[in-house]
Amino acid sequence: MSDAGVDKAKPSPHKVRKLDPQDAVSSEGDDSKEYDAETQKALEDIDACQNEIDALNEQASEEILKVEQKYNKLRKPFFEKRNDLIQKIPNFWVTAFVNHPQVSALLTEEDEECLHYLTKLEVEEFEDIKSGYRIKFFFDDNPFFENEVIEKEFHLGSSGDPASKSSEIKWKEGMDLTKRNKEITKQGRKRLHEEPRSFFFWFTDNTDASCDDIAEVIKDDMWPNPLQYYLVPDVEVEENGLDDDSDEDEDGVDDSVVVVDEEDELDEDDDEDDDDDDEDGVEVLDDDEDDDLEGEEIYEEGEEGEDDLDDDDDDEGA
Repeated sequence: MSDAGVDKAKPSPHKVRKLDPQDAVSSEGDDSKEYDAETQKALEDIDACQNEIDALNEQASEEILKVEQKYNKLRKPFFEKRNDLIQKIPNFWVTAFVNHPQVSALLTEEDEECLHYLTKLEVEEFEDIKSGYRIKFFFDDNPFFENEVIEKEFHLGSSGDPASKSSEIKWKEGMDLTKRNKEITKQGRKRLHEEPRSFFFWFTDNTDASCDDIAEVIKDDMWPNPLQYYLVPDVEVEENGLDDDSDEDEDGVDDSVVVVDEEDELDEDDDEDDDDDDEDGVEVLDDDEDDDLEGEEIYEEGEEGEDDLDDDDDDEGA
């Protein structure tokens, strides 16, 4: 390749990087960081354009937060009204939890028993929204703990590493579900499970907030519309149950009738075929007999013809 070709060659994309004026000064004498004047100008223009885009993205994020804050305030009275109505329905929240595919996987039998006393749930985003949120659980008087309200907070720090904290549950004597759920009975023996999973173990566990999928599910899926998880599964079960019963009834009746009818019809068809065959055989025999009779008649006529010829011969001789 000629020297001219080398001078005109453009740097490959992976070598292009964001330019900094300080880098341009320090890179003097470093051949690997030098660009021709045209390329240098284009890179600086691209960098300036990218800075404008980043500034607009940041401005958009700020305005989106303002819109979210505005509508959070508008939604709040409706959330409060919905909670008042939900309290009129017994076991609303525990039913919604049990019907939710992800939350239900976390529940033990004792968790479900305790959650029957859950009367209200609230999700509150912090004022600036982006810094975090809290989930509050309201309970009636129950045999498990003294608290009327327990809450778990999630802080999304500027460092990007989220953190969480939860209120202390004042368990009644012998009713601490976080300890009881750690022991799993298997084949008559108790062993310590390496990673016990239960609703209250999730609530008290604050070791790694970045992996807390359940909190995100409650905040972004359960809280916006819990009614769908209270109603839909029951409707599906009812519809499927009716369909299955009707199918079984139809299959049971139709199959038995069809089998009997087919056998009877086959037997009747066989009998009719036999009768038809017999009748056909009779007709064939009758046809043969007719042929024989016709043959005899033809033979007799032939004999009469011969007799006539003989008479004619006799007459000519005479």
